[in-house]
Order: sequence, then structure tokens, then C-alpha cells
Amino acid sequence: MSVVDIWINFAVEGEIDEAVARKLIQHIGALPGTGFISGGKQNLRKRVAGYNQAAMRQPWLVLVDLDHCSCAPTLVQKWVPQPSPYLCLRVAVREVEAWLLADSHNLAQFLGVPPNCIPHSPEQIGDPKNEMVNLASQSRKRAIRKDMVPTPNTGQQVGAAYSARLIEFVERHWDIQQAASRSPSLQRAIDCLTRLTQQYRSFLSTVPATAP
Repeated sequence: MSVVDIWINFAVEGEIDEAVARKLIQHIGALPGTGFISGGKQNLRKRVAGYNQAAMRQPWLVLVDLDHCSCAPTLVQKWVPQPSPYLCLRVAVREVEAWLLADSHNLAQFLGVPPNCIPHSPEQIGDPKNEMVNLASQSRKRAIRKDMVPTPNTGQQVGAAYSARLIEFVERHWDIQQAASRSPSLQRAIDCLTRLTQQYRSFLSTVPATAP
């Protein structure tokens, strides 16, 4: 009996999160479905009820940064008090950049910095995005510094190609399993998606086949 493909739709805050969500879904053996980029945390929260409703019928991943909230369970409870059967709402502690920092070996090579410069416990960092920029500023690769570090006196937090560079890292170099060993919230996301996929596949096995 052939294994049924499971498609998981997803909603995220930004472009880097989209790349991470796709990689996560592929990592657990499912296929990325339709993706929605909200353009910020508040926009995502406004739409999460609709995604939760849609998750009554098909799998959904909603990925959000913890940022300055007190804890992930509190955020999840506030956003979705009654989650649908096929919703996986996961929180990156404290930002999705922490999940990338957790793959210290590959990130060090990509950024061109010594491995011991990468923090050992990325989820303990208050501002992972700023940490990523600081690491890029120490890079021996001129292109990384140019793309990821903001030009002085512009008021920007990151360089013009910051997102493009991290998307490149996610798609070509990020070892999710290695990162999960140093990022509990990433491991919980993997576990949640794995359970979701198994649950939905089990449901599909009970649906009568359509006659030709």
C-alpha cells in the first residue's frame, strides 16, 4: 500500500520564517502546501482564528516568534484557546534566528566566523536577530558583512540582503536535526508536526476510497 502524501499549509510572520516552515515540513516527511506571510506578528494574530478554523479539515502550521512574551504556552493559550485537531501552532524562542544559531557548525561556516563565536544556548539570547547581525559583522567574508550588516546611520536593524542570506542558509545548509539538539522549541515543533502528520494520515486511512 502506497504512502499518502500529506500536505501542510502554513502561516508565518516573514520571509525567513517561510523558508524555515517549508524546511520543517519537508523534514518530517510532509509536503509544504499553501503558505501565507502575514507581514508581522500582529497581522498573524488577527488571522490565526481563520487558520484554526481551516485546521478542522486539513493540517496547518502557524509559526510565530516569542519575542518579549513571557513564555510560549501562555502565547499559545492566548492566541488559540481551543485549537483544532489539525493545527500546529509553534513558537520560536525567542526568534526564528535562534533556531538557525542552534546549528552552530554550519552557521559558522556560512557566516565565516569561528564556531566558538556562536552562542551555545541560543534560546537564552534576548535578541537573536541582533546576535546574528553582530556575528555577521565579524565575518571574514566581505559579502556577508555587506549584505547582513546595516549601513551606519541608516536606522536599519539589518542589512539590505539580511533575509536573502538567511533564506539561502536555511535552504542549502541548515541541519534541522543538529539544531534541534540545542533548541528545545525547535524540537517541540518537529514533534508537533510529526504527530500532526501521523494523526492526519491515520484519519485519511479511514476515509472510503472514491470509486473510479
